Amino acid sequence: MMLEDYIRIHAEQCPDKVAVVEGDKQTTYSQLWNMVLKHAERFKAEGLGERQVKIFRTTQTLDFLVDYFAIHIVGAVAMPLEKDIPEERFLEVENRYGRLVMPEGVADILFTTGTTGVSKGVMVSHEAILADAENLIDGQGFSSELAFVISGPLNHIGSLSKVYPVMMLGATLVVLEGMTDMDLFFKAFQLPYQKMATFLVPASIRILLKLWKKELVKYASKIDFIETGAAPMMQSDMQELAETLPLSRLYNTYASTETGIVCTYNFNDGLYLAGCVGKVLKNAEVFTEIDGRISCRGRMVMSGYADEPELSAAVMRDGTVFTSDIGYFDEVGRLHLTGRMDDVINVGGYKVSPSEVEDAAMAIDGVRDCICVAVEHPVMGNALKLVVAMRDGETLDKRKIARFLAGRLERYKVPMVYEQTNEVRRTYNGKLDRKSYRS
Repeated sequence: MMLEDYIRIHAEQCPDKVAVVEGDKQTTYSQLWNMVLKHAERFKAEGLGERQVKIFRTTQTLDFLVDYFAIHIVGAVAMPLEKDIPEERFLEVENRYGRLVMPEGVADILFTTGTTGVSKGVMVSHEAILADAENLIDGQGFSSELAFVISGPLNHIGSLSKVYPVMMLGATLVVLEGMTDMDLFFKAFQLPYQKMATFLVPASIRILLKLWKKELVKYASKIDFIETGAAPMMQSDMQELAETLPLSRLYNTYASTETGIVCTYNFNDGLYLAGCVGKVLKNAEVFTEIDGRISCRGRMVMSGYADEPELSAAVMRDGTVFTSDIGYFDEVGRLHLTGRMDDVINVGGYKVSPSEVEDAAMAIDGVRDCICVAVEHPVMGNALKLVVAMRDGETLDKRKIARFLAGRLERYKVPMVYEQTNEVRRTYNGKLDRKSYRS
């Protein structure tokens, strides 16, 4: 089975069910399937063959979805790139991957965001796509009555993975061109569906809570659930979102392009556990090493990096992906993330996870955003520096913040240096851009 087999089944069994909403246009499963078949014939006529790589730009449109499914129907491999990728870079990727023949069973090559190094092409199999769909259905309660709003880029797993359970169940996708037009975002929730859901990175959730909270409350009764991921979410944001949407399920998910969908945690539980990503999902297995390093295996993990056998072997052995994430399981089997191995800062022989410092600092009144980084120290080699963005009208009080942190962290985890900034640098999907601060 492929994901496209489910689209065909829905086209036969419920042909008039709406599959995709784009603006004012609604496309049924029957119409979608016919479009996919026509595009598949076009690709064949153009010479696209089995296991060949089809490189194309991503758009938040029905046409993108049709092309994506049609590539799979042909037996080829989809490689969606950023919509605004420079032409020179597009040709570079095309020259490298365009003539390759991928291993049997590979459906997609998705590029990682490259925030901690060079972006890599991850091979995702048809089996992994279905396993991810099953994990999301089982862990988050997707249903055939659901309308899922997608506003994030469809060439990354955060948003693309939500296409999987929707198409498997015969639910409805609502595709938007980002969140630059908030009127269009909230207009999507005016559609005549009683159950709606969406995926938002933590930075987008914070913006909603700060600027559009009243509008969000208007649709509280229709929001079945919201999923977040891709970056840590502050406990204060978790609690505020839960108070704003008391009847909605609110999920923090552990996933990556390499591991697939692994764990999920409904933080609308009164505990609002920062860093908690919940229990392991049905198709996944997760292990933690002595040093806390997380490794994953199961049907949803990658098939390796495209055209990178040595790099693949360095992070994947016997079907197990060895991540750079650090974490632990609590007494009830929930996984908690504490940082990344390449983010850990050595301070005088002590190892500090910067995310722990950042979580503590975000509880301080007036702090809007922050990042903990390493700076050179003549004696210890490294010292901790906290770069802080304050709320409007607030000024950084270094002593106040240091005293606050000293009451909540071990002494060696309290930064020695503090700096105020207008904005903390983040990537497009809301992750702290640690790479830019290191360089």
